Amino acid sequence: RAEAAAAAALQQQKAKQKKGGGSDAADAEDADKPGDGASSSADAEREAAAAALADVGKAAPAAASDDPMDVDAPQAKKLPEDYATAQQRQAAMTEAEAEALDSPTRVKSDEVLKLDQHKSEVFMCAWNPVHTHLIATGSGDASARVWEMGGTDAKSGLVKSTLLQHGSGSPSDKKNKDVTTLEWSPDGEMIATGSYDGVARVWRRNGEIVHTLRGHRGPIFSLKWNMTGNYLLSGSYDKSTIVWDVTGDMGFVKQQFRFHGDPALDVDWKDGTTFASCSTDKTVHICQVGKQEPFRTYKGHTDEVNAVKWDPSGTLLASCSDDCTAKVWDLTKPGTDPLHDFKQHQQEIYTVKWSPTGPGSKNEKKKLLLATASFDGSVRLWNVQDGSCQRILSRHRDSVYSVCFSPSGNYLASGSLAGQLYIWKVEDGKHVRSFKGKGDIFEVAWNVEETRVASCFSSNVVEVIDFKV
Repeated sequence: RAEAAAAAALQQQKAKQKKGGGSDAADAEDADKPGDGASSSADAEREAAAAALADVGKAAPAAASDDPMDVDAPQAKKLPEDYATAQQRQAAMTEAEAEALDSPTRVKSDEVLKLDQHKSEVFMCAWNPVHTHLIATGSGDASARVWEMGGTDAKSGLVKSTLLQHGSGSPSDKKNKDVTTLEWSPDGEMIATGSYDGVARVWRRNGEIVHTLRGHRGPIFSLKWNMTGNYLLSGSYDKSTIVWDVTGDMGFVKQQFRFHGDPALDVDWKDGTTFASCSTDKTVHICQVGKQEPFRTYKGHTDEVNAVKWDPSGTLLASCSDDCTAKVWDLTKPGTDPLHDFKQHQQEIYTVKWSPTGPGSKNEKKKLLLATASFDGSVRLWNVQDGSCQRILSRHRDSVYSVCFSPSGNYLASGSLAGQLYIWKVEDGKHVRSFKGKGDIFEVAWNVEETRVASCFSSNVVEVIDFKV
């Protein structure tokens, strides 16, 4: 039992790596205040962060094994019983048997392009929304890279990769500069990166540094551009969120929000000036640039809140937590009770993603869905109109750490800590592609054309998979 508990704790620690990089906070270099040097208070904060980060990897029961079939969710009252049955079937299946069942959908070797120039885990990847032959990746080796594809498929190979070095590149200067988050600007010309040293950086797509944004006193966990590209939003271990104005030659702090009592784990824009943030303090705040207080705070979760995401219309906010629930909040309604409270997952939920469908999206006639990915090894698709679970996707053998809808909303990619990548057809919940890589998958991402899926691995590589219907 002790060995099993230790293994579970290690698994959870790996799963949380993207929040805090791979280093101890006690060794993290201070992120200077604008125009100021390191302070003794910052040192004290880092010491406190070191103690707190020791508890980041919380032990949990072992995650689900593989399932011989895709389980469609019946009525809600039967979900726990059916879930237990699926768990029993998965436990009885060997890895060889599971791989044999995936054989008909397995991606062929000539349909995979491996990007292998990083020297440590690759935590993040993002396709350029405009220059769609480019993909950016962020790694624990204190760098990001922009990769230029040679064509539209794996056989076309790679033209080049551009290194975005965080620090001088010397071994001592690389310490605590793990790139933990990145995102392209809406016009595809800039890429923002956040790192464990508490510094946000903005680069041109050719690799030229534009802004070095110092204001946080701890690792940056989340970084998002607003829709117009004039503001950049960051959330940090220092408990604060910052809106940066990046329109001029010098980026600067437009406003810093200090409403959370513990680290801010995720942020997401509702519109050009309004955003949501979540924290290990179990709360979700809705804030607006220019306002001195949150205009809405949600306190329904009973454990740390891992992610927040707005739906395409900007009226519904989804959050997920280590309390094993996902909640949907309707900003148009008064009060602070959730519109939906999804409780069927058996372990922590690390991420939520909305389908790019329904009101406010390019696919307005398609039904809006919410995907939740859990350490219980399953992905669930929820109908937010009536609160029902539409599908349970349960072939993963380990914690599911990342999910991503395709641009049309017709497919969903999911990646797990066992290195399994699945692509599912949303309409019927059947998996149509499968891939098994080396190491754990931290992130999956679709390109705009819906022809390729990238997955980031703990084995220092990014695997780019061709997708054809």
